[in-house]
Amino acid sequence: MSDTYPDLLACEDLLLFASAAISGTGQREFHSGAEQQRLSLDFLHEYVHHCLPDLYAATLALHVNDHNALRIVHTLLARPRPDAPTHERARENALIRRRLARTPPQRVYRLFRRLAAERVNNRRTRATIRDWLAQRPDLTLDAVKYRRGLRDAARHARLRLTGDVDRFLFSSPSARRRHRYPDSPLLRAHSRAHHSARDLYELPLSVAEGFAAHHKVPRARFLELIRERATGAERLRLTEAAHRAGVDPLGALSDAPLLRLCSYVLGLSLEERRERRSELEHALERAARRTAGASAGTWPPTALVLDDSYSALGSPVRRNRPLAVALACHHLVSVLSPNATTHWLSGRADHLTVHPLGPTHLAETVLDALEREPERVVVVSDGHDSEPALLDDALRLWRRRVDPDRATTLVHLNPVLDADGLGPRTLSSAVPTLGLHDPVTLPSLVELARFGEGRLGLSDLRAHMDAAAAAYLEER
Repeated sequence: MSDTYPDLLACEDLLLFASAAISGTGQREFHSGAEQQRLSLDFLHEYVHHCLPDLYAATLALHVNDHNALRIVHTLLARPRPDAPTHERARENALIRRRLARTPPQRVYRLFRRLAAERVNNRRTRATIRDWLAQRPDLTLDAVKYRRGLRDAARHARLRLTGDVDRFLFSSPSARRRHRYPDSPLLRAHSRAHHSARDLYELPLSVAEGFAAHHKVPRARFLELIRERATGAERLRLTEAAHRAGVDPLGALSDAPLLRLCSYVLGLSLEERRERRSELEHALERAARRTAGASAGTWPPTALVLDDSYSALGSPVRRNRPLAVALACHHLVSVLSPNATTHWLSGRADHLTVHPLGPTHLAETVLDALEREPERVVVVSDGHDSEPALLDDALRLWRRRVDPDRATTLVHLNPVLDADGLGPRTLSSAVPTLGLHDPVTLPSLVELARFGEGRLGLSDLRAHMDAAAAAYLEER
């Protein structure tokens, strides 16, 4: 490694930013408030964009969460680099388009509305909006679900849409209700739903709910008839409502993403989890296998240390989020590594009924996991240990005296941003720490953690990010 000391510092700064952008959402956490979170993220974005501008956009390929990805896109559009080489600008444009294509549309429309409010209207911004709208599968559906977002984006980018959509977006409410929309059955149904409850079942669920309340449709009847129009996320959200209304479940568990399914499970009472054990465990296993894909069974023997202490409760706005991430990691690693072992801090063996409780005794649990001498140890915790000095000393002595040859890889993944530390809270200087937002990115994060051990520098990290960006742009 031929990097200079400033290069090593730059490598460390970039990893800190990547970790914060993966785990931080600017929302309240167990140990810090929303304002602290936002201030820390604001500083990190400004610092990296100013000091490492050529790598700022490349972090979009490192699985940063949607909140920070859209912040990066906003910065690149609002404050483009005038001196950027042509090939870097082309890669930035490609990364922006690929990330926006993979972001939920409501978030993208929120970004476009912010750009419009701030009057960011350069050629790059207009081209980004135009290309994203051109790739939308159904602008008529967007006009109904995200009317204000689509209207503001089209007006800001000076785009002319198709006839019916254009009239729906820019005419007055009374004119929208009167117009017949000859080319769009969905817009005709929306117009008729103002007067007829029968037509609301042709609309997206989020729009139909408002019309159902207007027409005072009984909840059970509405859920039964709207079933086919609900998306997977909407079905999972309404599963409990369907149970309470006496309607059969909407079939949401069979295709729900792993992390969302874990959050749903943790929202159930312990009694209900036990009663539905077979159904829930089957759904969790199927989701984990879908997430692992071709990587199933490819990991070496792995030990997981998972934090289920009281702080895993999260906050009112992110309730049970740290624990849901830990539970998802358990199921995913069980598929990735058939010989994996899981060590909860509480000592529980029943993963389905795990719940936040008790202090954080990480040192004992981590040492128990290391005693089995696995090839890989992954710790998922917010890092707030009851005895931080003991944990730090134990891990440094273990690395120096017991495993100096690094036969065991030890990685700490933190689902929470420590606002005071401007990044995820670390366990020890002997252990690399990265942020974790969704366990679907677990394999790539374990690979990225190599750069946090201090043995690889900025040149190696640049090569890794170039390869990651190229692979990200080639994915389908």
